[in-house]
Amino acid sequence: MTEVTERLVKARRLVVKVGSALLVDPATGEVKAEWLASLAADLAETRRRGCQVIVVSSGAIALGRRRLGLPGSALRLEQSQAAAAVGQIALANAWTEALGRQKLIAAQILLTLNDTEERRRYLNARSTLTTLLEQGAVPVINENDTVATSEIRYGDNDRLAARVSSMMSADCLVLLSDIDGLYTSEPGRPGAERLQMVTELTPDIETMAGRPQKGGMGSGGMITKIEAAKIALPGGADMIIASGRLMHPLKAVLEGAPCTLFLSGASPVASRKRWIQGALVPSGKLYIDDGAAAALNSGRSLLPAGVRRVEGNFTRGDAVRILAENGAEIGLGLVAYDAADARKIVGRKSSEIPAILGFSGRDEIVHRDDLVLRVV
Repeated sequence: MTEVTERLVKARRLVVKVGSALLVDPATGEVKAEWLASLAADLAETRRRGCQVIVVSSGAIALGRRRLGLPGSALRLEQSQAAAAVGQIALANAWTEALGRQKLIAAQILLTLNDTEERRRYLNARSTLTTLLEQGAVPVINENDTVATSEIRYGDNDRLAARVSSMMSADCLVLLSDIDGLYTSEPGRPGAERLQMVTELTPDIETMAGRPQKGGMGSGGMITKIEAAKIALPGGADMIIASGRLMHPLKAVLEGAPCTLFLSGASPVASRKRWIQGALVPSGKLYIDDGAAAALNSGRSLLPAGVRRVEGNFTRGDAVRILAENGAEIGLGLVAYDAADARKIVGRKSSEIPAILGFSGRDEIVHRDDLVLRVV
């Protein structure tokens, strides 16, 4: 088993990015239905291995512009937004039909940069995606081109896919491209070699990405893939650049098709916990009883029943200090409730939350994946 195959087989959450050039036939402006059907079959097989799948798909503007009769040259921002408004419907239908034939449910998610930068939107997006995955759906994500402006756009779906990968603690990100990996120089030139594995994003690697590469991909295309690696790898996800020009492209990678593997060297959960520990300033305090402290030390989440009192003014997703009743620090975590709601459910069973708050929140007040314990 190759390193690439092993990483894909072991992945429990996978993000797959599909570009417009792979999905849309430039001659007709329509979806390449046969190719999409082959990818959907690969995604279904991935699901049967027990791996959750998220798709980041381009193609809305490419599908919409021909329907509106827009020119083949560069579009103005408002033209792109209009094309996206039409194309998003066609794109969603194409994915719904292709996944539906595999007995999979497609869910459309439209994101903008602010959705992953602003804390509350980030948490809402993460919660929605998590729920969809738990219910067996396949989220299909695209940048919300109908409302995004040049100032707030991701600019490309490679980096959007990397943001999603980091946000969702994915194990692996696969960028299906029109080229089968990162080359030392332009493919086809004497001495040009495809890198099988990248273990560190060095200046030399970035220089390689800055050179023009064949296959319809300019230097910017590969540069954005390296920028995606800078986001995905610190988040704990490995990244693979592979050719999407083949039928059944994911299956091909599993069976040894040429690609470039970027190794993260960290787990998604560990990376998330390092971020919590090093980047967030606590906004409040939760004092917990001895039973809850013991539960946390054994790897469990913090339930409302174990909390004795709440201090501070915080909102859902803020970092809070977790303390023993005598004030000894136990850890730091991201809280699942606003301070006002947290005070209402202190000491209560999780099953009582809907009756107390009037809505069904999380059972945990701090989930174990959002918790960093103090090292004694």
